[in-house]
Amino acid sequence: MSKLRFRVVETAFGKKAHELEKTSQRPSEFFGEFVFNREKMFKYLSKKAYERLVDSIDNGTPLDRDTADAVAAGMKRWALEKGVTHYTHWFHPLTEGTAEKHDAFIEHDGKGGVLEAFDGKLLTQQEPDASSFPNGGIRNTFEARGYSAWDPSSPAFIVGDTLCIPTVFIAYTGESLDYKAPLLKALEAVNKAAVAVCHYFNPDVRKVYAYLGWEQEYFLVDEGLYAARPDLLMTGRTLMGHESSKNQQLEDHYFGAIPTRVMEFMKELEVEALRLGIPVKTRHNEVAPNQFELAPIFEECNLANDHNLLIMALMRKISRKHGFRVLLHEKPFKGVNGSGKHNNWSLGTDTGILLMAPGKSPEENLRFVTFIVNVLKAVYTHNALLKASISSATNAHRLGANEAPPAIISCFLGTQLSNVLEHLKNSDTEDFILAGKQGMRLDIARIPELLIDNTDRNRTSPFAFTGNRFEFRAVGSSANCAAAMLALNTAVAEQLTLFKDKVDKRIADGKEKFAAIIEVLREEIRTCEAIHFDGNGYSEEWKAEAARRGLDCETSVPLIFDAYLREESVRMFETMGVMSRKELEARNEVKWEMYTKKIQIEARVLGDLAMNHIIPIATKYQSSLIDNVYKLKELFPADKAERLSAKNMEIIEEIAERTIFIKEKVDEMVEARKVANKIGSEREKAIAYHDRIVPLMEAIRYHIDKLELVVDDQMWTLPKYRELLFIR
Repeated sequence: MSKLRFRVVETAFGKKAHELEKTSQRPSEFFGEFVFNREKMFKYLSKKAYERLVDSIDNGTPLDRDTADAVAAGMKRWALEKGVTHYTHWFHPLTEGTAEKHDAFIEHDGKGGVLEAFDGKLLTQQEPDASSFPNGGIRNTFEARGYSAWDPSSPAFIVGDTLCIPTVFIAYTGESLDYKAPLLKALEAVNKAAVAVCHYFNPDVRKVYAYLGWEQEYFLVDEGLYAARPDLLMTGRTLMGHESSKNQQLEDHYFGAIPTRVMEFMKELEVEALRLGIPVKTRHNEVAPNQFELAPIFEECNLANDHNLLIMALMRKISRKHGFRVLLHEKPFKGVNGSGKHNNWSLGTDTGILLMAPGKSPEENLRFVTFIVNVLKAVYTHNALLKASISSATNAHRLGANEAPPAIISCFLGTQLSNVLEHLKNSDTEDFILAGKQGMRLDIARIPELLIDNTDRNRTSPFAFTGNRFEFRAVGSSANCAAAMLALNTAVAEQLTLFKDKVDKRIADGKEKFAAIIEVLREEIRTCEAIHFDGNGYSEEWKAEAARRGLDCETSVPLIFDAYLREESVRMFETMGVMSRKELEARNEVKWEMYTKKIQIEARVLGDLAMNHIIPIATKYQSSLIDNVYKLKELFPADKAERLSAKNMEIIEEIAERTIFIKEKVDEMVEARKVANKIGSEREKAIAYHDRIVPLMEAIRYHIDKLELVVDDQMWTLPKYRELLFIR
């Protein structure tokens, strides 16, 4: 990589640009510069402390206080050498973002001065205010105590002058108040269950890792235009705006040449990401104008999730330095593609095996099919829950529109894998025989090696097999990946546990091991057939077929959230040790409340813009047309004046009808909000906002967008799509 030169004086983290130039040669030379990774651990810790910390990271072994003190001392020394003055526990509250409270490395020295201090207690635990974060009723407002606790498996990193320590966040009474704590439990659950199943094929497996590769889509808009759109400023999306004459219909933006200004932003973003140990690899134009994507190399799921939250914060900071604002809303512009965050998920062993990839022997391919079928069964059993895990007020605008997957969870497998499972489902037990060590007369033994690459894509599939992984395409661009990942990993953990119980029972009854596995697989394939769909997810026929198959077809987000509290969901989370009923109930309270607040804010902004921007502008233009009509009558004979002013009269009448409708609906929306706000139940309030407020907003928008087409462009105060969607 050649030396990079930026137009700004400082990077997002306060480092001078000339410092960046000195180190920005090849990525390998500065990757992880601001991360307390194993290289730094080895350098700054004693051999004993290093080995115990690595053991804790790899095996979950608890750290004693002496080791924690030693790690804290080494971490502090490294941080001080980097010019750090503060530290913070960096955690993921239920706001979808991150949180941090900064403390300085100082304590009284007993002599009237201060000294830099940081010990194991400060490293491992902090006490932020738990009442000020969403908690769903677990904590009262007067009960402030909560705890953040260090997660050693995700390395500390430096942002600016602050050492950031990834942590979980829990209530004083022990319940989780974040996304990381249940995610870590879900990852441990799938590790335990998958290892047990792996032992059918390889007893040397000691650990199974869940891997995640996220694809972050986003829009960029010029900061000046962004500031001129109060709806973008306060809600992240345009609440009104007629689509541009040219948008994405020519498909000329996708994979096109990256605009120069955008490339400068991407370069700086990539350098800062690499210095923070985020292995960003891919960048390109997306389908919609001004839409882009970046994606990293796959990482262990917990670390990948931390890195995604960190990259979103980086994008917001760095985009402003280049005169942009980044939009992470799932549907900032109507009529063009929305932004997703495809979660590419897979499982792999400590022996280097990808469990979602076919092998070269019959036994390896049976293992491959075993994990594929169990994932399918897990998704089938908990399809409503998985949909709930990716649902939100913002993602609701994206799902089922402009290439986004529909709000019905199904699995795409592709022709080859579908044929393999179909053959296994219809085969007889006699097709499996023992010959010497073992032998199989199944197509499982002859899965082509090309399978890893020849699976076609299906953009309408929410959960698609794409070679050696599944791609959960329904996750929204602004979401915390952990919500989807903890649901998916827990569901797979439960299914693998049930699968092993069934196989073990048959083995105990005298069935040969591989015969027992195939027998159970055949049953599971038949049971979960309903989830397998390789067709067009947008078709009306599929909606009817999905309902007939018993898949969850609910489209109301507040009602979709009910899936978290179904008995089968609660049982799964509790049995797998991930979350309790109380935690699930609290999280749903937060989800309903957040849904209501987001719609409430949008409704207020829309009402304000309608009454204070749109109607005044439209009536002002209407007045100018009326004045023109009167002047025409003064200048021309009556019959000619009537003919010449006919078109103006049509526009005058149209403006009058539309502004009256908008005013009536805004008043109706205000009254509907007042009624909804008096509802005590967060669930019922969210339902009321979905059923009453959202339709009124859509009706108001329709008439505003029509007015945009007739009102004088010189008078229209809000930047239009044709300006917002094309970077100059």
